[in-house]
Amino acid sequence: MYQNIKKNKLESGVIIGIFIIVITLIVYFICNALELGTFSIVIALIFSIATAWGSYYYSDKIVLSVNKARPATKEEDLKIVNILDALMVTSGLTSKPRLYVVDDPQPNAFATGRNPENAVICVTTGLLDKLDYYELEGVIAHELSHIKNYDIRLSCVVSVMVGFIVMLSDLFTRVLFFGGTKDNDSDSRGNGILMLIGLVFLILSPIFGSLMQLALSRKREFLADATAVQFTRNPDGLISALEKLESDTNELKTANKATANMYIVNPFKKNGKKRSTNIWSTHPSTEDRIEALRNLK
Repeated sequence: MYQNIKKNKLESGVIIGIFIIVITLIVYFICNALELGTFSIVIALIFSIATAWGSYYYSDKIVLSVNKARPATKEEDLKIVNILDALMVTSGLTSKPRLYVVDDPQPNAFATGRNPENAVICVTTGLLDKLDYYELEGVIAHELSHIKNYDIRLSCVVSVMVGFIVMLSDLFTRVLFFGGTKDNDSDSRGNGILMLIGLVFLILSPIFGSLMQLALSRKREFLADATAVQFTRNPDGLISALEKLESDTNELKTANKATANMYIVNPFKKNGKKRSTNIWSTHPSTEDRIEALRNLK
């Protein structure tokens, strides 16, 4: 576990560095398209560093806002508050995550935050209504595992950054078709290499971002499931919860492609059913996860 935590911290730093490079090149290309001249690279560097800093420190608030989450209260959500309190003892975490609730009938949950000291666990009302005590315990333990393993830092930062890259790609499309580009004078030829690299990253960045999400989420779901069983000593609770989450046909209205990898199960449906697992899936199949949990018994 400690090796995974160290690896996750290192990967977070690498991903943030890659993000700064990608955003710098994209913004530089857009600035040149807008004919901002020699200030383009300065603007691009300032912009990329500022967005990376904002993504790191405010990613949890951004994700909660996108999902329209509200703070949980003892008056309305006592069961989930008590479950979290009990699991804090077995998890070994010293800082208690904040609890949030999304008003949605689909049973689902995610954890977010830049570290265990600034962590959040968010559940849907569908999860609270449809799962019993031990099933809820399994789900909350799974999310606590993501927090303890520092998966939350990776998934949250990547989700915000991928969403931002997609937004920049859309902005460039508008600039390209409506703003025009500079003539090929001597200055623009001197910046040609950076412009070309920026264009390549701009075209490939949404695909690159999606691939990063896939690499970060699939294998970590298996580890979080196994760690959750260590916390609860009850694999049947999580197995039953996953079966209920997989069979539910409700659509999670607040989910989007940038944050889908954060949920315990894929929040998207297709014709009332879960999407089949393929190369672009953000999660391993629920059947594989359940089989792995049964092998732990």
